[in-house]
Amino acid sequence: MHIKKEMEQEFKIEGEYIELIQLLKVLGIAETGGHAKFIVDDGVVIRNGEVETRKRAKLVPGDVIELDDLKITLC
Repeated sequence: MHIKKEMEQEFKIEGEYIELIQLLKVLGIAETGGHAKFIVDDGVVIRNGEVETRKRAKLVPGDVIELDDLKITLC
């Protein structure tokens, strides 16, 4: 039996916010902006418990982003 382990990390925002597609690129989840858009379009990005479909959603400290087995808390 294989048990998936969720990876958790914190990400410090420089400034007031970071756009979702920028976050995906900075963390290396997406290789390009186009790739980041496809990831968001697939409906697999969860923001604070709800699917986030806005590619340029302004993420702020306190937001929690979940994607597959990754959980990112913004600070």
